[in-house]
Amino acid sequence: MADHERVRIGNQTSYKAIPPERPFDYALARQFDAFEWFPDRRPSGQGWLTADLDDDRRREIRRRAVDAGVALSVHATLPADPLCAESHEEINRDLRLAEDLGATLLNIHMSQAGPPGRYAEGVAPLVRRCAGARIRLAIENTPADAPGDFNALFARLEEIADWPTGAVGMCLDIGHANLCAETRNDYLGYLDRLGPHVPIVHLHAHENRGDRDSHLPMFSGPAGEDPSGVEGLVIRLKRRGFCGCIVLEQWPDPPALLDRARDGLLRLFRAD
Repeated sequence: MADHERVRIGNQTSYKAIPPERPFDYALARQFDAFEWFPDRRPSGQGWLTADLDDDRRREIRRRAVDAGVALSVHATLPADPLCAESHEEINRDLRLAEDLGATLLNIHMSQAGPPGRYAEGVAPLVRRCAGARIRLAIENTPADAPGDFNALFARLEEIADWPTGAVGMCLDIGHANLCAETRNDYLGYLDRLGPHVPIVHLHAHENRGDRDSHLPMFSGPAGEDPSGVEGLVIRLKRRGFCGCIVLEQWPDPPALLDRARDGLLRLFRAD
């Protein structure tokens, strides 16, 4: 398999009271091959913002990622919504961060400010801008988004597309899928309801028990008791030809839980 076609697995920055580079340092030390930067400042003041990474730090992060062969992505700030004018400047900052870091993907949450067709039209200018910067845009499902919303979204994006093939796809968040009212405790059912026209290009991997968005590390929740769900996930992703980054969305205690999650997923992807 060519380098650009392989499945990569990495972790993400944290809103906890630690420097944003600490999880990145861990990723490089443990030879992860993906990492996601998520400016996620909480009302309590914990977390970080794009402005916290000055030009020198951005250049150093980019250099270290290139040297280590790590693919970078940026998760847009949570308020970022192409349908809301007040979010446009924040989205500009997120895209600038992705460009400065040499990230290959910008991830943004689906919006509840309008129906999927309206969101498609609202996000189209961002797809074009990302494509011009050679950055893929991934649109992530929140717990409020049903599979049919993404089927409708990508049907409309196909109709209005004036960008290169592959410029936009879905980020499947399996924890959010597990909380969706339509597929509670059945993220495989969520995936099965996504039409073949919905390209899954990015994955956020974390667990919960269907009660709240607890972001448990993979194999430390239900999959630690019965891994058949994750096995089914990998089988389905292989059938869809998934190649991209799987991001472990937590900074657990101990961080070695990330290694266990990475190693377990790799075993499944490498199995015949």
